[in-house]
Order: sequence, then C-alpha cells, then structure tokens
Amino acid sequence: MLDKEPSVHVVVLNWRTADMSLGAAEAALVAMAGIDGGITIVDNDSGDGSFEHMQAEARARGWLDGGRVAVVQSGWNGGYGAGNNYGIRQNLPDGRRADLVYLLNSDAIPAPDAIRALMEHLARNPQAGIACSRLSGPDGEPHHTAFRFPSAAGEFEAASRSGPVTRLLKGKVIAMPQPATTCRVDWSAGASMMIRMDVLDGVGMFDEGFFLYFEETDLCRRAAQAGWQTHYVVESAVEHIGSASTGMKEWRRIPDYWYDSRRRYFEKHHGRAGALAATAATLGGEAIWRLRCLIQRQQTGVPPGHLMTLARHALRRQPMPIHVEKGRP
Repeated sequence: MLDKEPSVHVVVLNWRTADMSLGAAEAALVAMAGIDGGITIVDNDSGDGSFEHMQAEARARGWLDGGRVAVVQSGWNGGYGAGNNYGIRQNLPDGRRADLVYLLNSDAIPAPDAIRALMEHLARNPQAGIACSRLSGPDGEPHHTAFRFPSAAGEFEAASRSGPVTRLLKGKVIAMPQPATTCRVDWSAGASMMIRMDVLDGVGMFDEGFFLYFEETDLCRRAAQAGWQTHYVVESAVEHIGSASTGMKEWRRIPDYWYDSRRRYFEKHHGRAGALAATAATLGGEAIWRLRCLIQRQQTGVPPGHLMTLARHALRRQPMPIHVEKGRP
C-alpha cells in the first residue's frame, strides 16, 4: 500500500442504457467507499432522454451533492473511445485531476472490493500501467477476456477452429486460457479497466478513429510499446452482461465499423502489408473450417457475407487515417 492512496476517477459511458448505467454507478459508489475520487456518468448523445433521466435520478438520490458524482453530455456519439475520452477530460466532479481512471461499462457491476483490488494491485506493481478485472456473466460463467495481441498467425488459428492448428500455433492463440491467478496479459476487455493517468499522459488517450472494437487493444499495445504492462486481476470481480449497448449477441450481419476497426488496428501496428497478410490468414483459416463443415455436413456459423465484406474492406484503396490524442488529458 502507498502512504497516500491515489485518487480514482470512475467513468461510466452510457448509450441508451440509462437504467443500467445508473445501476453500474450505484455499484461503483459502493465500491468507492473509503476511496478518494468520484464518478462521471457520460451520456454519449443517446438522443432518447437518457441524459435527462440519469441527471434527474442522480439528483433525486442525492448523488450530485458534495462533488462525488457528475452526469454530463458528450454532445455527439463518436464511439466508445471518444465517449470515454470525453469523460476522462472532465476530471473529477470536484474539479481535481485523478491519479487513476477506472472505466466501467454501463452493463458491468463491480463487487464491493473490485475497485480497491485494482488500486492495490497497481500499487504493488509499478510496472503495470493498466489493470483489468475478472468478468463473469449474471449466471456466474466466466467471460474469457484475457488476450494476446492479434497477429496473422493468431487470425489463422482463430478462423480455422482446428485442434492441430491450435497446437501448432499455441503461442499465437489470441484468446488465452482463462487465468486462474492474476497475471500479465497483452490486453483485456475495457468493461472494467483501471489506467494510470501517467500512461495516458505518455501514450495518449483512446484513438478516436476506432468507433467501436479494437480501441482497448490499441491502447494496451501503445502502452506496451512505451514500457507499461497490462495485468489481469482475478481478485477484482465484476458481473458483466455484455453487448448491452452494441447488441452484438444478436448480430445477423457484422456492422461495417467492426471491419473498419479491424483494418485500422492491423494497418496501424503492422502496416498495409501486415493488414493484408492478416486478412489472407483469416480467409485461409476459414477455408479449412468450411471444408471441415462440408465434410461433416454442419453449418459454419459464419454470418452471411462476412468473408466477402472482410476482403472488400481489406482491399479498398483509400488510406486509413491514423489519429491518436496526444498529451495531457
């Protein structure tokens, strides 16, 4: 433990899940007991009355008294990264700049000791710049959120769904086995993520060129390039519904922004040739999977048009603009 505990700024990002966001904030208030800091609830331009509802509820519950909670409106829906950046820039509700920022999804409920567990882990591990929680569903089933950075080999393994390929490329498998103990990972889900402000000062905040998906992967990679580690902390338990805002579980067609984010990530960190190689690896892996499904007479489970859309996004000519918010948040 440090002689003086750091202050924590909790940012809850809302998009059309007002009651869930209030539930997440309420759980965060419990978890913040005895911790210096506050909570900012950001409405990401929901346009459905979410902002007014959350503001009224926060006022009725007495949250807005004493500088502990703020409810703010971003004014535009620039995506996950842009919304969280807006919240981080607001600083604490009392105007101070926090030492740590804790990002909490609207559909995530931290255990009473979840925030302190992340704080104490960072205090004990100065090389760790980012710490993420152990997520599980309402049914108690673990959500697999410990990952290696994406690569062409990892894309091939994931697409092939083949035991022999997985054994051959076990060091490249993107989704790591569910950790039983706290450990270092390349990146983890941003549903419950604590970041040192020193990290954001050095590498910048979220790249707002990612509308949704790959933005936390990109941030963890930039942090790693600057010498910071990302840790998966099993002692920090968070219940996570998952995809409440995005509707990913019900997708029949993958939205264009997922393909755009994927390409942006690979081009940014592997160049144009590396991005094309990753797409070729995915297509090759999918060919293996489809052949197996054909032989076994089973459905592929791949959304209609996925491979064609993936190839089309990969081959389009226009360059992907790279933007990273640099400097002090």
